[in-house]
Amino acid sequence: MNQAIRIIGIDPGLRRTGWGVVETLGNSLRFVAAGTVKSDDKAALALRLCQIHDGLSDIIRLQVPDEAAVETTFVNKDAVATLKLGQARGIAMLVPALAGLAVAEYAPNAIKKTVIGVGHGDKRQIHMMVKVLMPKAIFDSEHAADALAIAICHAHHRQSPAARLAAIA
Repeated sequence: MNQAIRIIGIDPGLRRTGWGVVETLGNSLRFVAAGTVKSDDKAALALRLCQIHDGLSDIIRLQVPDEAAVETTFVNKDAVATLKLGQARGIAMLVPALAGLAVAEYAPNAIKKTVIGVGHGDKRQIHMMVKVLMPKAIFDSEHAADALAIAICHAHHRQSPAARLAAIA
């Protein structure tokens, strides 16, 4: 039976975590919703992580996705910032997993290559291509646009042989 699959893409961040939901049926993609979960940058780290958790939990309850995809963490020169991003990413993976969703991970270059055709494009190119692929897409931040790109990437790769093998393991 052909049934649309609803995918949530999550672009983790401590200050702003983007989310985007698409539906895929065969080769077609449809925009569902997108937005940004914000944390209070003046609050303690633990409280900020709770804010991300609660915000993503609300989105998953509201949007009822079937699968989730999260961008992997890139390592930058600031070790403290990388560690904090890793903690936000942990929340971004935990929330859909607690909801019973399979969570796929994609490197930033894989997302870019899938959406714009090259692995080293800039954010403007990604946002423009998201609008080309889904003209009705509305996003309130670059993080939400990135999350839609993550969901698009997963929609294209979810049925690959490697993805099927990973699901079995």
